[in-house]
Amino acid sequence: MIDADRSETSSPHATPTPPMVADIDDDIPEALRELPANLATPSPNWLKIGIIAGGSGALLALIAGMIVSLSIRSTASSQGGAESPVASPPNSSTVNSSPASASAGSPIPDGSLLGHYPYQEAPPEELEAIVPDGSIKLRRAAAAKYRAMAEAAAAEGVILVPISGFRSLEDQRHLFFDIKAERGQNASKRAEVSAPPGYSEHHTGYAVDIGDGNAPSTNLNVSFESTAAFQWLQRNASYYSFELSFPPNNPQGISYEPWHWRFVGDINSLETFYKARSPKQ
Repeated sequence: MIDADRSETSSPHATPTPPMVADIDDDIPEALRELPANLATPSPNWLKIGIIAGGSGALLALIAGMIVSLSIRSTASSQGGAESPVASPPNSSTVNSSPASASAGSPIPDGSLLGHYPYQEAPPEELEAIVPDGSIKLRRAAAAKYRAMAEAAAAEGVILVPISGFRSLEDQRHLFFDIKAERGQNASKRAEVSAPPGYSEHHTGYAVDIGDGNAPSTNLNVSFESTAAFQWLQRNASYYSFELSFPPNNPQGISYEPWHWRFVGDINSLETFYKARSPKQ
């Protein structure tokens, strides 16, 4: 990505611990512990009274005891009691004070800055030149695919010219802060056309700015979209695993850059660009 008005050289858990369930002091189900003490468990005393009384008294006491016992069991069962024991619900103070509970399901901020995502610099040993003088480089896999793409285009009379590839943090610092100061731009305005250092796709070694050798006046300009080079790229770039980074009305709010293409042809490049913008759960 390069400011359209200025040519720039070259130079991305453990599963949250659920709230701890409050310890149960004993193995009496919660519902029964909430009943009056004298009704906590069915008592056989009714049967003893009936037997001692004898005769019809015993029968009446037996019936009364059965009624009370069944009533207690029914109540306990409906409240999760003896017939349907359940663990105590989590203590509310424990739930509210648990960091894991507070963050569960909430996306972590993606770390973007002024519409740009953070990227690490490509290791120098992974870079390869894509121009004879070695001034413009891409990561090895991207470089190989770019050279193959340029050759295929040339066979059809289309001249793809690399303008910028890998850029260091220092390169990007100059392009963002120094040019911003020279033009009197605020940070938001500058970020529409140039990423802050640490947030440029060019750091990755997978991004390349491309021009048309037959129409150099369109380099780094929206008018590049009218060239044979851009039209060829639209039809063929995906065969070489390159894609347009900033199409019109892109969700990042970055100015349309028909010249800025990125390589997504292996797992590292794919994760670099797509995991960078996917909120983590």
